[in-house]
Amino acid sequence: MNLLEALKKEVLLGDGANGTRLGELGFTKKPYDLANVLAPDLVLKVHEEYFAAGSDFVETNTFEANRIRLSDVNVDVAEVNRAGARLAREAAGPDRLVLGAIGPSGKPMAPIGTTTEEEWRAAVVEQARALAEGGVDGFLLETFIDMEELRIAVEAVRAVSDLPIIVSKAYIEDGEALAEGLPMRCGQEMAILGVHAIGANCIVGPQRMIDIVRQLAENNELPILAFPTPGLPQLVKGEVTYDTAPEYFAKAALRLVEEGANIIGGCCGTTPEHIRRLRELIDAGGVKKRARTSVNTVEKERKPLPESEPTELSMKLKHGKFIVTVEMDLPRGLNVQKVLAGAKALKVRGADLIDISDGARARLRMNPLSISTLIQNQIGIEVMMHFACRDRNLLAVQADLLGSHALGVRNILAVTGDPANIGDYPSATSVFDVDAIGLVRILSRFNEGVDLAGYSVGAKCAFTIAVAFNPLAADMDLEIDRLKRKADAGAHLVYTQPIFEFRHVEFAVERCQELGLPLLVGVLPLRSTRHAEFMHNEVPGIEVPDWLRAKMAEATDDEIALSIGIDEAQKLSSKLRACAQGLYLMPPFGNHQIAERVMEAVL
Repeated sequence: MNLLEALKKEVLLGDGANGTRLGELGFTKKPYDLANVLAPDLVLKVHEEYFAAGSDFVETNTFEANRIRLSDVNVDVAEVNRAGARLAREAAGPDRLVLGAIGPSGKPMAPIGTTTEEEWRAAVVEQARALAEGGVDGFLLETFIDMEELRIAVEAVRAVSDLPIIVSKAYIEDGEALAEGLPMRCGQEMAILGVHAIGANCIVGPQRMIDIVRQLAENNELPILAFPTPGLPQLVKGEVTYDTAPEYFAKAALRLVEEGANIIGGCCGTTPEHIRRLRELIDAGGVKKRARTSVNTVEKERKPLPESEPTELSMKLKHGKFIVTVEMDLPRGLNVQKVLAGAKALKVRGADLIDISDGARARLRMNPLSISTLIQNQIGIEVMMHFACRDRNLLAVQADLLGSHALGVRNILAVTGDPANIGDYPSATSVFDVDAIGLVRILSRFNEGVDLAGYSVGAKCAFTIAVAFNPLAADMDLEIDRLKRKADAGAHLVYTQPIFEFRHVEFAVERCQELGLPLLVGVLPLRSTRHAEFMHNEVPGIEVPDWLRAKMAEATDDEIALSIGIDEAQKLSSKLRACAQGLYLMPPFGNHQIAERVMEAVL
């Protein structure tokens, strides 16, 4: 059977989930794609079951079989794909079809994540070439969220094969996104790629997919694919399961054909029984396709988003004010009165901002959003909240940032964060779905009024986005490159690590001026010779010059040493007005009294 001819059929029935069925058969190793080489008999059995249930085609068991997703697995990625294609081909025989399944990279693309376009393109080329060698009739690029990632994948497949390509996007279940026409827009973008069919799969069940199919069919003549899940999943004994009856799924999925779908099947949670029931209903006839009509989405799509009020910090930066901000150290427990009292004293003294870190050095401290909100609401001074990528996946990052904006905490210092294994709980798991560059891009997208998936957040946010730069980094080329990428992603402001010599300030100023970004210079008053030696020898990226450590060592007691530390911090701070836009003070243990003494040099 020829795939292009098959796509002309009124209804082309695909398969259900390979992974779901493999799990039922006892293969529990993840990802399920590894079964192609570890349990080929089970993979063959699954494909044969779907064909016996009435599938016109099956997908290869290769959804996750790219080198990026399998980077931590010692396996020949090309062989996993070739084996997957050969097994599906064996089950299909000469009269039925096999589509080579290619999923997204599994990691966010740059600038959100660290996966580059070149890396992703190479991964798809490798996968597509191996699938073609294994004997597929065409390709199904499915469950994509990022349209740019999908575009690159289509180009990569075309670079190695002339076989037909079907593309399918996953859509979040969201009524507002439907009303604003996102599926329609994405359908048009997919059609422009020059593929042979477009569609939607995963995440939503058959009822929720109806409106998506309607929009995909609008102003589009290509065949439409619809592969819903059976419904909403639940977590049982650590496994995601679905309990939707196959009879219900089949009846609900048949409506997708009535609304314009030509290619139907099932995604996560569907089994051969779901496909068998669907086949019976298709063969029984009675499917009445509706005419493809407008769903009236364009009018609302063009409505401009309201803009949020800018932060006080952004206005001060805009007008060239010299900024003074002080980082406060949080206690381990619940007593925040010392922090609030310190913030109040600093406000009275003339500080513009209070900095609150996010579990620096992976130490357990109160959630920064909580204390930031308390400071802003009770003391009346804005906070720069540090936000680390360590503890949150991509969903939580966006959710927490939206919550922060709603609470009025809108100055964000984007940091990658220290790994959990160096802190109080070394067995804790670090997430790092994105790094600081990706976090800046997320914040920038929110300022445009949309999340990473392109869905509206209801208004253009007003985050002031700060980033870190270390002019003493071990790999300076990399540090400068990352700063440029942060600037390109949408940063508004740069903070430095603690600096103790003016020549390093000058270097940082030059780098930021090249990018047109204002700079707040980090200044840390040393409190003792032990403190100086610790910072120099045990904290990466910090350099306390020999002359300063020698001077601290000459102090006869800690009080004299602290006076020396404050005096040197004042001298450095007093020079900043002429070259930088602000002072970022980091007093030992968040001691506001030490900070106030240093501030005398600039206020």
